[in-house]
Amino acid sequence: MTFLKITGLRKRFGALEILKGIDLELEKGGFLVLVGPSGCGKSTLLNTIAGLETITEGDIRVEERSIADLHPSKRDIAMVFQSYALYPNMTVAGNIAFGMEMRGVPAAERKQAIDKVAKVLQIGHLLERKPSQLSGGQRQRVAMGRALVRDPKLFLFDEPLSNLDAKLRVDMRTEIKRLHQTTGKTIVYVTHDQIEAMTLATKIAVMRDGEVQQFGTPAEIYNNPANLFVADFMGSPAMNLLAGTIVKEQNGLVVSLERAGGEAMKLPVSPAMMSLSNYANRNVIFGIRPEALTDPEGADRNARFVSENDCLIDVVEPAGSDTFAVTKLGGKEVVARLRADARIRAGETARLAFNLDKAVFFDPESQVRIA
Repeated sequence: MTFLKITGLRKRFGALEILKGIDLELEKGGFLVLVGPSGCGKSTLLNTIAGLETITEGDIRVEERSIADLHPSKRDIAMVFQSYALYPNMTVAGNIAFGMEMRGVPAAERKQAIDKVAKVLQIGHLLERKPSQLSGGQRQRVAMGRALVRDPKLFLFDEPLSNLDAKLRVDMRTEIKRLHQTTGKTIVYVTHDQIEAMTLATKIAVMRDGEVQQFGTPAEIYNNPANLFVADFMGSPAMNLLAGTIVKEQNGLVVSLERAGGEAMKLPVSPAMMSLSNYANRNVIFGIRPEALTDPEGADRNARFVSENDCLIDVVEPAGSDTFAVTKLGGKEVVARLRADARIRAGETARLAFNLDKAVFFDPESQVRIA
């Protein structure tokens, strides 16, 4: 059942159009992450849902009821901001209860709600402290508690973890995931961090220049990017995107990739991608993620289409659980993700396995995925 429906949404500031016809749907209990680079319009979109920005065209519906013209206080939406916006002179309990107090909720009911939220967020021991006595992660939990205690229909999060250090971000990401699983609430979450998007979302909308480039599940976005922007933006390390040429040979199609000072590498194209025959003798962009390019012993045993090739290794980067190796193909650096104990050295030739089941192809002009 569709809970949140955004249709043809446009937002202009004078002649400048920030949102250019956004269409999105989210099921009840879903977790939608709006992700994209700075200035892509994701926070503006969130603010239109909250009612903090008016819309120029289109509609926003919650449970089939239009909220586009409703005052923010009438939308039954709670928002957690990037800045914690806590009252410094109040205790944690006071901050959480403030909204309820303003609405005239009885003291006994307020205490019950505070205790319930504190238990969910594991901040019961902090209730009598002031914000100045809290860490960044604790302050963010209090801000979440203040939103959660209202029991709204919809939660909005605007880059809530961007002020935290790397370890705290990981910890709080887990807390937000647990919060969603525990409460079953519907959430719309804005971030520029694609790792946050992949780990938290049930649905992701990748935005660029006020438009949705792709909307789908994390697996769909990661494995089947709709265009070059999505392929390059989602993933860490990013997808390898290489200039190549489709060539028709006796045994089928191959993609030819240039190598400095040597013969071109020819990788067979999976039979499942025979539609690429329309691109014979034409240039394409060949995409393969680092984990699909590895040492032969670490290759996916379930892969149907693997090609092994010798590659000159430029750089080796041990990373604990993995080893990253950099080689060059198609005039660009290529990152391979190997096992931690892979025997590989910079300046030497190594055998690498290309999992071509995971390969994708794009048109270099339109930048749209073609296979």
